[in-house]
Amino acid sequence: MPYHFFPFRVDLEIVAALVVPFVMVLALGPCVVNRLRALKAGQPVREAHGNVHAPEHTAKAGTPTMGGLLLIGAVLVYSLLFLPLANAQVQCVLFVTIVTAFLGFLDDYAKVKKHNCEGVNGWFKIALQTFAATVCAVYLYYSDASVCRVAIPFFGWVDIGWLLIPLAILTIIATSNAVNLTDGLDGLASGCMVPAALLFFLYFRGGPSDGLACFSLAVIAACMGFLWYNCHPAKVFMGDTGSLALGGALGTLAVCAGLEFVLIIVGGVFVAEATSVVVQVLWFKMTKRIYGEGRRFFRMAPLHHHFEKCGVSESQVCVRSWIVGCVLFVIAVLSLPAV
Repeated sequence: MPYHFFPFRVDLEIVAALVVPFVMVLALGPCVVNRLRALKAGQPVREAHGNVHAPEHTAKAGTPTMGGLLLIGAVLVYSLLFLPLANAQVQCVLFVTIVTAFLGFLDDYAKVKKHNCEGVNGWFKIALQTFAATVCAVYLYYSDASVCRVAIPFFGWVDIGWLLIPLAILTIIATSNAVNLTDGLDGLASGCMVPAALLFFLYFRGGPSDGLACFSLAVIAACMGFLWYNCHPAKVFMGDTGSLALGGALGTLAVCAGLEFVLIIVGGVFVAEATSVVVQVLWFKMTKRIYGEGRRFFRMAPLHHHFEKCGVSESQVCVRSWIVGCVLFVIAVLSLPAV
């Protein structure tokens, strides 16, 4: 376990990281929700290829989306006021967060305008994510050699040199999309972000990248504030604006810490959600080639919808996912090799 996990001092940045984003989201939440409702920025519900949602999901159509503007906005306001912006790692985290939030906003806006779930072109999304991840990876590689040390859970640290660049790009893109896929139930993604971000707060706290500890805590505070309005029944959804940005930020934090493989553990819920979609698509294509018609491995993907189809309530899926996230957090902490 890294030597700087405990103890750590509580200072102005820590208090501000907890208070500023949380109070901003909590105080501005009603205004943002009402404004989004007035703009008719409602969330469309996907019903395609036989994957018809339960009535309670159909009833969510029209619930305001793009609440991620408030969530990410609170984190960015705190960051601009309190973080050391000259730090290369802080710059990368903020850059990826802003670019992926902008991408998410474009996607949400397209969905609202078209009144369907299509959003922006998939290849455009991947291209913009790849651009942000590549800029971040190359910049970190040439400005901070410490990011080339990668932790292997329960084993030790390995210097991977230039392989950091493709690993970082893959980590950021995969995490951004994984959190996006997880954001399908009230409070699921924002609740699962808390233990994942907590790992990075504890890891960075007291070290040379202390600013990233404060950023991680700001993400936690903003997610907790957002849960006030996003818990079941949700008054607002974060949309891709929030989920893509949260995933992008989480992936970049992992790259800066050298915890890309530990992220697989602490973000296990996100990994399971993304994997379920990949398995569903591949299984459908493979069975279509063999049998002439596509078959489904899960009753519905992502995984949270499969559990719903099995009779588990939305609230139960969310709370149990949070519990799993907390357990995975403990395992991830125990898996960290000594510095």
